[in-house]
Amino acid sequence: MTIVYGILGLGFLVFFHELGHFLAARLFGVKVEAFSIGMGPVLLHRGYKGTDYRISLIPLGGYCAMKGENDWRTALEENKNVIEGDKDSFYGIHPLKRLLIAFAGPFFNFVFACIAFFVVALIGYTYYDAGTTVQMADEVYEGIESPAHESGMISGDAIIALDGKPVEYFSEISEYISMNADKDVAVKFLRNGEAQEITVHTVLDKNTGAGKLGIVSPEFDKERHYGPYPVFAAAGQGVYKAVDMLCVTVKSIGVLFSGVKITSAVAGPVRITTMLGGAVKEGLKHGLGIAVVSTMQFLALISISLFITNLLPIPILDGGLILFAFIECVFRRKMHPKVLYYIQFIGIAFIALLLVIAIASDFRYFIGKEGKL
Repeated sequence: MTIVYGILGLGFLVFFHELGHFLAARLFGVKVEAFSIGMGPVLLHRGYKGTDYRISLIPLGGYCAMKGENDWRTALEENKNVIEGDKDSFYGIHPLKRLLIAFAGPFFNFVFACIAFFVVALIGYTYYDAGTTVQMADEVYEGIESPAHESGMISGDAIIALDGKPVEYFSEISEYISMNADKDVAVKFLRNGEAQEITVHTVLDKNTGAGKLGIVSPEFDKERHYGPYPVFAAAGQGVYKAVDMLCVTVKSIGVLFSGVKITSAVAGPVRITTMLGGAVKEGLKHGLGIAVVSTMQFLALISISLFITNLLPIPILDGGLILFAFIECVFRRKMHPKVLYYIQFIGIAFIALLLVIAIASDFRYFIGKEGKL
């Protein structure tokens, strides 16, 4: 059931993404020839106002087939200098409208993240955290590096601020340090009631991309509550949490270029599906409310990742279409089909490389997991 839950969750996110393209296409007068829930062989379909609505066999998202999407191939085959299209086709409309249609898919992923966090804020949840009194990791685990210990901290110190930012819980310390890998961090702490401050250079965990201070917490025994919030406050929380996660994700992508082992840090489709399914299954053990909260939080994370990934200026992704449309808007001339073809070819090769890396990452992850059982 873990895989089933994961597939259904990912499938819904892809469907919601395609729904954004569909609504934008209809808004700007582009004919949608087919809109499918699911992929592969069509099980059921019905035509309505020029669109063939389908339910397909494989529950992996869906697709929005717009008129004229492949007109660039026709222009290439006919050796034309420009891509021609009807007024109700994808390449026949103004490039700004085409840009907005391409952007609508990723935008809907961001909107879903806002909705997911809104639901979480409405329901609320209880979790356990730890205080800021810490132990040195090298005293607890063998072979662990502890920059904090090397810089002068000792077990029993209570951290009260990081770079001038007050902290009350261990999760706040963990979140801040993880996003500031390989950097000097001003750590203010209490020792025997006396405030002291030192500078600690965090280390980079090359397997995860997270920063490490070399500290651990004795116990997570502090009960904390998030929500439930009233409707309008929950809506504000939804937007705030989505924007915050967007910023964190963008910053995390930058870490990939700082010496991280990509095959360890990047998760592929198999691992993401398994992790999502696992979150749903584990949540159900503790009740429907917890299941909804954990599922929504995980779906929001993946949805934000889809938002960012699809906006990358890579051909065959929405970001590539946005870039091409933007160039046409600026230079007020259509792109030559051959240029588009070669750029698309490079984009396909790049995506294929990323897919190989992601699958290799999944393979290493599951092999390592088996070895630990």
